[in-house]
Amino acid sequence: MTSQGIESFANFVIGSDRQQAIDIFRQLKGKAETNKTDMLFMTFIESHDGLPVNLEIIGCTLDQLAENCKIISREIFKLKNIDIIY
Repeated sequence: MTSQGIESFANFVIGSDRQQAIDIFRQLKGKAETNKTDMLFMTFIESHDGLPVNLEIIGCTLDQLAENCKIISREIFKLKNIDIIY
């Protein structure tokens, strides 16, 4: 959240497997009950006919945001490298 309103500054593209994306989002730290005083948000977005659709949102602290980036990066790395292992 900025003085001009909500501003997006990053996104992760997890892939086309909806269940995998849901499973990763469920691991993220934060609270589902957001309010006007929350400064950082993570939004689970799905694309329908090329348009973004917000499915879920969590509010998080800066420390939780850092942990969430770590979780997403780790899970994407595991998903993308599982073929190499097997």
